[in-house]
Amino acid sequence: MKIKKSILSCLLALGFLSVAAQNTAEPKTEYVFNPHFYVQLQGGGQYTLGEISFGKLLSPNIQIAGGYQFTPVIGSRLAVNGAWSKGGSEINDVTYKWKWNYIAPSIDATFNLSNFFCGYNPYRKINFGVFAGLGLDIAFSNGEAKDANNAIIKDVYGGTVPEVAIMPLEYLWSGSKVRPFAQAGVTADYYISDAVSVGLELNANTLNDRYNSKKAKNLDWYFNALVGVKVNLGTTHSTRTIPAPEPEVRYVDRVVEKVVEKVVEAPTPAPVPTPAPVPTPAPAKVEPLRHNIYFAINSSKISAKEAVKVKEIAEYLTKYPEAKVELSGYADAGTGNNTINDRLAAQRAAAVVKALKEQYGIAANRISSDSKGSRVQPFDINDNNRVVICIAE
Repeated sequence: MKIKKSILSCLLALGFLSVAAQNTAEPKTEYVFNPHFYVQLQGGGQYTLGEISFGKLLSPNIQIAGGYQFTPVIGSRLAVNGAWSKGGSEINDVTYKWKWNYIAPSIDATFNLSNFFCGYNPYRKINFGVFAGLGLDIAFSNGEAKDANNAIIKDVYGGTVPEVAIMPLEYLWSGSKVRPFAQAGVTADYYISDAVSVGLELNANTLNDRYNSKKAKNLDWYFNALVGVKVNLGTTHSTRTIPAPEPEVRYVDRVVEKVVEKVVEAPTPAPVPTPAPVPTPAPAKVEPLRHNIYFAINSSKISAKEAVKVKEIAEYLTKYPEAKVELSGYADAGTGNNTINDRLAAQRAAAVVKALKEQYGIAANRISSDSKGSRVQPFDINDNNRVVICIAE
């Protein structure tokens, strides 16, 4: 009989372990990207590559753009950039400089590097990207270059244009000129809200040698540094919950059921009457205490409001000396990545452990803790997952 009972106990324990293993899966929350339009307004400065000092070739710049994000990684935009560019020459220690206006519409393909390498996260604070495109540079108002050309003729050659058969600015142009150009650049956008982000853009633009009126036998270049705001139009993403898989019916469970049936069906001897035990009063049932201690974003510091909950846990443990507490630290999946969130969740749990031990003298062997990171999200609301769940019983 003892052997049968032992076998039955072992098989039941095996069955319970199997069921427990099947029930560990939990539902997951996933972000779903929505294609959307956006608009941008940016301003900054331009440097037109030339032979005189850097500061003398700087000019203001402005850009307006509208785009469409097809996927978390790939998008396109139509941008219009403009203001003026500068050129110059230094002859006999005299600097001659000029500027002209331009408008440059372009079509660019955009590529989000952060989403490509780290996965889609609509709440990521900084997104890095690259882009490349083609456009048309429409240049006009080049009168200052003509004046500089005449001044060089007068100062260097001592004559006037009709008298001297030379053109210092060999590619001097007038009127309006339309030239194709190519551009490429990098971007960094800082998340403010689902609709708004602010960003930095650096781009390089190249076009033919006639842009600055000087013959250099190579391509002309200008570079822009822009800062501005981007506004998303419409809903950028949604969320969906992936349910946990149904528990599997395993072969070991079938075996346990059959063996249990056989053991239970085996005849057992009639029980020997024993004196009825003297009833003892049942101990009063102590209800477990649960507190959720919430934290600010990217923080493991316990606020004054949440510290009250830590005190209540300590008072419960003091009142019931046999009670113990289990702590589980979490981080929200909306920010950071798994490496950062694992560390942050562990720091939050450690902060509660430290408060219980050092402020209230709770013994270490009555406290157990672990970290779930952001792989498990106990609450549907993203911000509520910046938490340490404490269960004392």
